[in-house]
Amino acid sequence: MHFIYDFTLFITELFLKIIACFSPKIKLFVSGRKTVFDTLSEKIKATDQTIWFHAASLGEYEQGLPVMEKIKKQFPLHKIILTFFSPSGYEVRKNNTIAEVTVYLPLDTKTNAKRFITLVHPEMVFFIKYEFWINYLTVLKNNNTPTYLISGIFRENQLFFKWYGGFYRKALDAFSYFFVQNEKSKTLVQKLGKNNVIVSGDTRFDRVVTILEKDNTLDYIAQFKNNTTTIVIGSSWPKDEELLISYINTTKEQVKFIIAPHNIKADQIRQLQNNISKKTVLFSNMENKKLEDYDVFIIDTIGILTKIYSYADIAYVGGGFGNPGVHNILEPATFGIPIIIGSNYSHFTEATELVNLKGCVSISNQNELRNTFDNLITNKDIQKEKGAICSDFVFANKGATKNIMDQISKKSEIKIS
Repeated sequence: MHFIYDFTLFITELFLKIIACFSPKIKLFVSGRKTVFDTLSEKIKATDQTIWFHAASLGEYEQGLPVMEKIKKQFPLHKIILTFFSPSGYEVRKNNTIAEVTVYLPLDTKTNAKRFITLVHPEMVFFIKYEFWINYLTVLKNNNTPTYLISGIFRENQLFFKWYGGFYRKALDAFSYFFVQNEKSKTLVQKLGKNNVIVSGDTRFDRVVTILEKDNTLDYIAQFKNNTTTIVIGSSWPKDEELLISYINTTKEQVKFIIAPHNIKADQIRQLQNNISKKTVLFSNMENKKLEDYDVFIIDTIGILTKIYSYADIAYVGGGFGNPGVHNILEPATFGIPIIIGSNYSHFTEATELVNLKGCVSISNQNELRNTFDNLITNKDIQKEKGAICSDFVFANKGATKNIMDQISKKSEIKIS
């Protein structure tokens, strides 16, 4: 089975090099890995003490950040090594301030795994949420390196729980501890005969709570808002925008819209702007504009959506009409505002719970979108009630980072504050 796994990776690597000629994203995926070992050799000395965190993409980075910050504070002399699998994570956070070294994770071949771990020589390793790379885990286990899964999620359809999944189950032996998000995940891990597991919760709640402690002021957003009811549309996709544009163009309510699309390619932004009949301004073209005179503000940049949510009276979070589903709803929730999403959210625990609690509303068509927006705009009591549900939900679920750090301290006899 190991041979098949390694052979599949070999074929995948060749296939990706071909696709890279036609896909900008895959080109980044391939080219970004060419200099990884040179970077590690240059920036990590044999005498350095290191701790390695791996995140699949941007969402997992945000999820792991509270633990990274605690580890960084406790071990200021250690170098934090951060790896990403996806370009969508690496390209956005390659210049982060938490890690001394940030690189792509080389593909999981035996050679890459041995070379990477030899160069990094981590004292502790943290995998965030998922991504179970067999060869990396095997080397870590052979080296007796303390390895932890944080904010883990397990589902019955994963290979670990198939009759033919023994090869993958064995790789889980590398983990010193599993910190999972819910009881179902804990039960599944225990079915594999592993009791080194606790329900710690989701560290994303700790992450979003800290947002409230930061300065979220954006003067140009305040100028645009101009004390008017404002709907912030975050991470929208074309399927979301089809419904949203119709509402924006036809609503008679006194309301402003801020749209931060998931994809900010120039041609798609141009098409979005052309489809909106109301007075619209782009972030990239806002200089010397009297922003309060505009109805729609399109944010054709990245990195400021979280701050923008602080100005929202209502939030719409995109992705709920496609795969894998709705984007992060916890950021708007922490500001205590009602949230609207599409119908594809069942794989996201926090979205499911907030829909059940009625702080978040799921819509599936144009009429439902229109009725929900109109109801929240005109009924301030309902708006505040749903917003309070969202805020209370976030604060009720914080604390996962402390649970993780306490357990690591107990098991490793390292005193962690």
